[in-house]
Amino acid sequence: MKFLDQAKIYIKSGKGGEGSISFRREKYIEYGGPDGGDGGRGGDVIIECVQNLNTLIDYRYQQHFKAKNGTPGMGRNRSGPSGDDCVIKVPPGTQVYDEDNETLLADLQEPGQRVRIAKGGNGGFGNAHFKSPTNQAPRHANPGQPGEELTIWLRLKLIADAGLVGLPNAGKSTFLAAVSAAKPKIADYPFTTLHPNLGVVRAGSKDFVLADIPGLIEGASEGAGLGTRFLGHVERTRVLLHLVDSTQEDVAEAYETVRSELEAYDDVLIDKPEIVALSKIDALTEDELKKKFDELKQVCNKRPMLLSAVSGKGVDEALYAIAAYIEEAEKTESDEDAEPKPWRP
Repeated sequence: MKFLDQAKIYIKSGKGGEGSISFRREKYIEYGGPDGGDGGRGGDVIIECVQNLNTLIDYRYQQHFKAKNGTPGMGRNRSGPSGDDCVIKVPPGTQVYDEDNETLLADLQEPGQRVRIAKGGNGGFGNAHFKSPTNQAPRHANPGQPGEELTIWLRLKLIADAGLVGLPNAGKSTFLAAVSAAKPKIADYPFTTLHPNLGVVRAGSKDFVLADIPGLIEGASEGAGLGTRFLGHVERTRVLLHLVDSTQEDVAEAYETVRSELEAYDDVLIDKPEIVALSKIDALTEDELKKKFDELKQVCNKRPMLLSAVSGKGVDEALYAIAAYIEEAEKTESDEDAEPKPWRP
């Protein structure tokens, strides 16, 4: 299945049914009177978060969604049935934006969440609604209210516990393939990863989801390379694993390039806990590795980890470090939820 994380669609809610103009005429009934029923209500457009989806590819081939109109009212005080709702199903982590692609309308993260984006029009009153002692035979009814129509953007941000960032060919896909059952494309040229990949990782008794996004290059915030389009998929993560290719000439510059692009995209990513690691250490001698280690340690102000996804060296240590950050974040969130709220009458 092809990955698609953004889609633009047109939606329209249903129009309300018209009220009926009718008079009761039956044999042996001397006084009939008005008996026109009300029109049915138009259907709503609802967006629902479901578990079994992980891409927005369905909305590349269908961009128009319309709810059913309400049925007009009928005689004998019969109201018209309401129109059926139009339910648009999206994967967890989907955000709904207005046509300007800036105004957030809804953020659906948990399966089962539903939000009404367009309200259906109310049905019109039939002439029976207008009868009175001074108007015993009304000959008018209300038309149904029109539905709402608008264009919206669906943007998917994957729900992952940890994210992999780094320059192209930093070894992110190799690391993901080594620690999970995911099978990302791996090759000896840049930008082999064109779409985010997810893998479920186990570190001891802790399971977590790891996201690998396409590599960043200098100027990504201005559209260079694949730009920062996929950085949104690591916004929801609790910790970032920043891989720096140890075979590069200047590891300090490689680290600072990625950090500056993260900052240019959103300060939220800069504030996230970060684990820095030198990758591909199996390709260096001990002297070269010590030199690169010291250079990276000086620029990131922390002790970087050393790992090789091919040989497996340092991989477990990195996973346990990630799991520790995730458990700490989960504990903090549970403590915040458990705090007693002030009593209000």
